[in-house]
Amino acid sequence: MLAFVARNMAKPSHLLKPLALRKLPGRYLAHQEGLPTLPVPPLQQTMDRYLSALEPIISEEELNHTRELVEDFRKSGGVGERLQKGLERRAKKRENWLSDWWLKTAYLEYRLPVVVHSSPGVVLPKQDFLDRQGQLRFAAKLIEGALDFKTMIDNETLPVEYLGGKPLCMNQYYQILSSCRIPGPKRDSVVNYATGKKPSTHITVVHNFQFFELDVYSSDGSPLTTDQIFLQLEKIWNTSLQTNKEPIGILTTNHRNSWAKAYNNLIKDKTNKESVRSIEKSIFTVCLDAPMPRVSDDIYRSRVAAQMLHGGGSRWNSGNRWFDKTLQVGRSGEGRMEIKAIGVGKKPRLCWQNPKVGLQEDLALQFIVAEDGSCGLVYEHAPSEGPPIVALLDHVIEYTKKPELVRSPMIPLPMPKKLRFNITPEIKNDIEKAKQNLNIMVQDLDIKVMVFHQFGKNFPKSEKVSPDAFIQVALQLAYYRMYGHACATYESASLRMFRLGRTDTIRSASVDSLKFVEAMDNPGQQEHEKAELLRRAAQAHRSYTDMAIKGNAIDRHLLGLKLQAIEDLVSIPELFMDTAYAVAMHFNLSTSQVAAKTDCVMCFGPVVPDGYGICYNPMAEHINFAVSAFNSCSDTNAARMAHYLEKALLDMRHLLQANPRSKL
Repeated sequence: MLAFVARNMAKPSHLLKPLALRKLPGRYLAHQEGLPTLPVPPLQQTMDRYLSALEPIISEEELNHTRELVEDFRKSGGVGERLQKGLERRAKKRENWLSDWWLKTAYLEYRLPVVVHSSPGVVLPKQDFLDRQGQLRFAAKLIEGALDFKTMIDNETLPVEYLGGKPLCMNQYYQILSSCRIPGPKRDSVVNYATGKKPSTHITVVHNFQFFELDVYSSDGSPLTTDQIFLQLEKIWNTSLQTNKEPIGILTTNHRNSWAKAYNNLIKDKTNKESVRSIEKSIFTVCLDAPMPRVSDDIYRSRVAAQMLHGGGSRWNSGNRWFDKTLQVGRSGEGRMEIKAIGVGKKPRLCWQNPKVGLQEDLALQFIVAEDGSCGLVYEHAPSEGPPIVALLDHVIEYTKKPELVRSPMIPLPMPKKLRFNITPEIKNDIEKAKQNLNIMVQDLDIKVMVFHQFGKNFPKSEKVSPDAFIQVALQLAYYRMYGHACATYESASLRMFRLGRTDTIRSASVDSLKFVEAMDNPGQQEHEKAELLRRAAQAHRSYTDMAIKGNAIDRHLLGLKLQAIEDLVSIPELFMDTAYAVAMHFNLSTSQVAAKTDCVMCFGPVVPDGYGICYNPMAEHINFAVSAFNSCSDTNAARMAHYLEKALLDMRHLLQANPRSKL
């Protein structure tokens, strides 16, 4: 879906500057211990809010049936009360009552491929190169910037982030580098090599489907300079001019169970195992991609977004990845940069979803740099949500703009180590199957990137309306105009006010938003009444957001009650078997705001077959949108949704401008 991203209630970070050049050991731990623990919301409160959330998306008859189930569940001495007490006992014993469950059920037990189904990408502003040297030099500067960010993590000098004056949990920053997801037959695992006795000192570089181990620290422990990294990248490029016949990385795009089986088969060979371990232990991965076929300017951004989500398929760059790596960065020669995030904003549902949860976000970072100028990052989302990735991104992009004041002395460096793989007939067969499955996913993805130029976040601010709420109400209007009804809508809320906090759900479809969208095109409704309904809908969204970030939303609480029943070995309460619950968890609109200083846009696939994945970055005077759907669903179309969204935004602006609130 991802994750990402403010989904990201945290403000976008600017270029972060260390608080101190020296290490501050213990600073992180002291900060963490001062954070409050995640509360368990009151049962009666959640039940009331659950019924309110259902009201705009199910019929009155269905709602009456669910009311009966809720009353039975919440009654004194009933099953709900017993499960609630179990959650409260759990909360007293743990740093965070949700985090362990969340990691396992939302991420590691999710079995669909991370590609498309849970891995967002980000398209960054285009960089124009004069030649291949310019491309590799930019990639080298990007690597140096990421290592500079890593130094702040290692020294515990990262500035603490705040939201509403309150400090946020910084744990996720310490999980994003030197991490990798490892496939398992029923459940994956995440290994972080940064905390071992011998922390990793190398990155992985991939070019033409060939993997290299590149040491990025000198013998004295200092990071290599841009000049030194550039020379090493040139060596890699010049020794991998021909494409490898077998794209071993494409195995990571497969269904997790299939990949787990192939993984175990792959590492039976000693050479293969050593190569895989090198990739897994690396700080992050840099993918030097081949150019994609040229397309017209009007669809270029959308093509780049698709490239970041899946690599273009088996004929192109999908084999030039290791999608389980927590950080991958890629780059291409014309200079467009993208970031790819596995899972940000992604919430698989119904036939696609993990039945125990309703949200899937995995995090693995790979920088991707292609010859045609595309460049960016992809991350596997299990260790972290989007805000730390956005902070890293903003820092790295600002770092690439810094002038190189001192040229580095050219001390001879060893040749980067090429990672070898012995391909048996069985492994080759696994690769062919992964290719076939991936190409089906690639053909099915329908994605549209739209830059909305008419206004940005400054306009709703001028009307004293939350920009995020304004955009979310516009999404409700666009969907209603297309389909004639409201739908369950997901937007992620950060729980980082709490120790080890992850996310909860902002349910954007509300009673107030439905009243507005029903009135908007009703000729019998007065314009000033419509404007007032719009403002109420935006305020309702703002109120739900505030409630969610304080730990009082309903979705994680409902999940906890359900998982508590499973842990207690009791039958699943009828409340969770209800049709209304399935409807509530079927997010036809899966949305994320990615608030970044960088003029970028994140993108991710839908989380249900008949849904949309919509991500946006509101800048001061424009808004970047990425809209995705599936071609296999005849009822959805990304370009059509983008068109209706644009019209909704313009109509809402006109409505507010024509009906200003009295200043009295």
